Amino acid sequence: MYSIYTISRQYGSGGSSFAKQLSIKTGYPLVWREVINQAAIQMGSPELALSMIDKFNLFDLKADESTSLMFVNSIRKIMLEFAEKGNQIIVGRASQIILANVPHVLRIRIIASFQTRINNICKSKNINADAATAQIRQSDMYRSNYLRKFYHVDWNDPSYYDVIINMDHFSIDSAVDWIMRFPEN
Repeated sequence: MYSIYTISRQYGSGGSSFAKQLSIKTGYPLVWREVINQAAIQMGSPELALSMIDKFNLFDLKADESTSLMFVNSIRKIMLEFAEKGNQIIVGRASQIILANVPHVLRIRIIASFQTRINNICKSKNINADAATAQIRQSDMYRSNYLRKFYHVDWNDPSYYDVIINMDHFSIDSAVDWIMRFPEN
């Protein structure tokens, strides 16, 4: 078993459920919003945390360039501290990029077809297909822009991941069980 798992996921792919189930089965804590919250606390700016996670632009909060870069650097520092502890599951926030050269890390990407994602969002959020489609497109754009802007990488480039799992073909449990048996180099 790996000491650190990073999970990048498409909105509606089942990646959040995968991360929660992996946490249960490994006994590793799930590091998610903690990274953002701690970075905001370090900078003394809870509004900044909201602006960085507001992928649907609900709060209309915008951080200036300098503040955004300081925040991203804080996220990097905090994420590296979590990774140093070991036995962690770190979700999102460019963890696959930040921890690329850290040993004992398995960088996982969870994807699904657009239709599966629509179906999942409709079911989980109790919304119609048009609303789900809009949310998926907005989330994909936000995540792609975040990685391009702050890390100069393409979120969809498979070379940033050790494993990509298409949830159209696996249940959450079977995908988690497979990952737990995945051989470490």
